[in-house]
Amino acid sequence: MNGGGGIAVGMATNIPPHNLGEVIDAALHVVDNPDATADDLMAFVKGPDFPTGATILGTSGIRDAYRTGRGSIRMRAVAEIDEGKRGDQRIVVTEVPYQTSVEVIGTKIAELVNDRKIEGIRDVRNESSGDTTRLVIELKRDANAQVVLNQLWKHTPMQTNFAANMLALVDGVPRVLTLDAAIKVYVDHQIEVITRRTQFRLKKAQDRAHIVEGLVKAFDVLDEIIALIRGSEDTEASRAGLMAAPFEFSEVQANHILEMPLRRLARLEQQKLRDEYDELQRTIADLTAILESDERKREVIRTELGEVREKFADERRTLITMDTGDLSDLDLIEDEEVIVVLTSKGYIKTVAADTFRRQGRGGRGVRGQALKDGDYVEHLLTTTAHSYLLFFSNRGKVYRLRAHEIPMKERTARGTAVVNLIALGPEEKVQAVIDTRTYEDGTYLFFATKRGQVKKTKMSEYDSSLRTGLIAINLKDDDELVRVVQTDGKSDIFMVSRNGMTIRFSEEDVRAMGRAAAGVRGMKLKNADDAVVSCDVARDDAVMLFVSSSGHGKRTKLDRFNQQGRGGQGVRGMRITASRGGVVAAFTVLPDDEILVFSSTGNAVRIATKDISSQGRDATGVKVSSVGEGETVVAVAPVLDGSDGDEE
Repeated sequence: MNGGGGIAVGMATNIPPHNLGEVIDAALHVVDNPDATADDLMAFVKGPDFPTGATILGTSGIRDAYRTGRGSIRMRAVAEIDEGKRGDQRIVVTEVPYQTSVEVIGTKIAELVNDRKIEGIRDVRNESSGDTTRLVIELKRDANAQVVLNQLWKHTPMQTNFAANMLALVDGVPRVLTLDAAIKVYVDHQIEVITRRTQFRLKKAQDRAHIVEGLVKAFDVLDEIIALIRGSEDTEASRAGLMAAPFEFSEVQANHILEMPLRRLARLEQQKLRDEYDELQRTIADLTAILESDERKREVIRTELGEVREKFADERRTLITMDTGDLSDLDLIEDEEVIVVLTSKGYIKTVAADTFRRQGRGGRGVRGQALKDGDYVEHLLTTTAHSYLLFFSNRGKVYRLRAHEIPMKERTARGTAVVNLIALGPEEKVQAVIDTRTYEDGTYLFFATKRGQVKKTKMSEYDSSLRTGLIAINLKDDDELVRVVQTDGKSDIFMVSRNGMTIRFSEEDVRAMGRAAAGVRGMKLKNADDAVVSCDVARDDAVMLFVSSSGHGKRTKLDRFNQQGRGGQGVRGMRITASRGGVVAAFTVLPDDEILVFSSTGNAVRIATKDISSQGRDATGVKVSSVGEGETVVAVAPVLDGSDGDEE
């Protein structure tokens, strides 16, 4: 975190400083995942974080340093072209690269101007004061500010390189460390520190417990001890008597008994010693448990690092920007619009955005993709190739991928098993997908579970999500995550159960919680066989759409549902009958929206929501999708691309 340079003659090390919060996050990940690679940890440690701020150009040097232990990191001052009081242009420098200074930069600029290597500079002033950095470079009227700035990048310390050399002494041996190796060495060292510290504390507690045990035991035979001491010729005789039968105190205990002042004989003092002995026994048991368990030692590391992070971590000062000469794989991929399709059996693919065609209400649809028996399309959204997607599983974990990392397939192709892309568990499936492009639409993620629990968490809590997964919500064993939606923190929330019950309450009734919190009750289910199937956010001019498993659907105005406190049973939102089946999907739609209705055989029907009848809360709906014998509607997804496609 502090960085460092130099070891001894013939050995050079140059470790850049880093952000405390990022390094602790990486260390905590290594504690939980000892086999983490440097690439895994780069999701936490973005790069060096210099106390002087400035910017780092590109990530190639950072990647080299973290993967191999050596890399050249290009740093650049923060400068902007400003206009002076008389209309003249000037360059104002507010942050400088690490290990340089405003004075050095100013002196170098003056030398270049005097040698006529840079033209167009009229004056240079150092206006820095205290912790504020400010270097003002006044330009001549005919000077091109951008040209002058480019010359300053090239010829002055306003742009420098930091030659990272991650050399360190490990067990007395010099080693060049990668990012993962460095943090693993630190974690191993912390385990050793905790082991030795705990052994010391345990020995100290055991010694004190031995003494206190003797004093407590002495109170039970106090009269006999007093008689022994009064009858002894000297201290040595008293000590020998205490160590012999019937007392059999140890030498240490006997010494403390003899040194005990008379005031300790008070009843209150006796109780204090008994309380101290009980507390020491609890301490000894806890310290022994730590020494016997590697997991307890790692738990201590988590706790202590978490406390340090909470108390001392601050925001990153050094901004990492793109270097025009530093192209990553992402730069070579066109940021085109794609549709992400994920099936209930866990097959995922991206397809061209114009794949699906609009149809009239009640149509049979077209074959969406080749599916296994019992499989169906469960998630579909439009995004761009560069965008991050957050995958939330039914077990409450979150995973992150870029859309371009999902293989692109033909419309009829099955796709790739999602477990090949993210580390899902044996009984785990993706329950919600969030496109992070829509971050500006809401700063919170709102979670709803099958048993009616809800939780609201800032979206920024999931910035460090990995394809290996992080806890998104803490669930009970019999519960599952149903839906995740983005909110602004002030909206009304709708929750709908399989039996058609619907509740509307203010999102402000749910306080923001941390990433691993369990949440609070949002909806009380009347019947044990009922379950929450969906939740959504109220939108202006929107209506609630309900679709049942028989292919019937309806739209109902939001004002038909009165706001109530969270935790209630709600009111009937759609009448459910034996022939119509339960509610499969319910969410808000606008007049110009379209939906895709998926059947159990894999057929997909695209329908404009305005073609679906508007009905009251007690209605059963109209036919929106024709299903064959033994076929049911299993999923409904909004169409997000807005393209009309071809009419059929």
